[in-house]
Amino acid sequence: MTPTGLPVWLNGQVLSPAEARIDPADRGLLLGDGLFETMRVADGAVRHFTLHMERLAHGAGVLMLPPPDTDRIAQAVHDLLAASGLQSGSLRLTLTRGPGPRGLLPPPRVQPTLLLAAAASLPPATPVRLVTATHRRDEESVLSRIKSLNYLPSILARMEAASLGADDALLLNRAGHVAETSASTLVAVIGGELLTPPVSDGALPGIARGVLLAAGLLREGRLTPAMLRGADAVFALNSLCAREVVAIDGHELPRQPACLARLVTYLDG
Repeated sequence: MTPTGLPVWLNGQVLSPAEARIDPADRGLLLGDGLFETMRVADGAVRHFTLHMERLAHGAGVLMLPPPDTDRIAQAVHDLLAASGLQSGSLRLTLTRGPGPRGLLPPPRVQPTLLLAAAASLPPATPVRLVTATHRRDEESVLSRIKSLNYLPSILARMEAASLGADDALLLNRAGHVAETSASTLVAVIGGELLTPPVSDGALPGIARGVLLAAGLLREGRLTPAMLRGADAVFALNSLCAREVVAIDGHELPRQPACLARLVTYLDG
């Protein structure tokens, strides 16, 4: 560890941030050609590591990247956690297609870049005020289903929300149905049932979402903006935190902190 921050793991080496170097021809840097996973660290271990690796492998298949070496990544996680001493926080895994010639077509043989970076803090689990983004989510794009490095639509939505004094943006798909927020799964309590938008409506298959669906605590169901405004409560969940949504476009929403606490307890269990 150096004064510049926690160490990183890059292509097999634990390095200080000042020592880490990405090839200027790396396609992840130049073209957004790659994937990422953000994983929560609790008690010195990554939560739901297998689920993150399954999603990473699926994304690699979609992008026609070489299958990630899960054993190598597990060792990298172990080495970085040991070097950083991190007990609570997050790890960000970035996988790119690696360097290549100029142009869109990748080289015949790729040498992927793999980077792990640690952070000692988590986002605060504070209430969220949303505004509906003007840009729509393309639910038919394969990129809506994977954690690609091209996050510009979500970045623009978050910037729009910030300019309006909101905490995050509500993303609708091209049909006007609810997809998610810029970085979280949405869950609505309607008639005592917890609903989350289906992947077919543009929702990213989030890790927290998957855990709760598998446990039978949520079910997929199409949501409209009107349904959110009339919900008994709305939550925004991702791998790092779970938050109450308290307003959408200035419309105040009911709160059910006990329900959210139950979901958090299950995710932490």
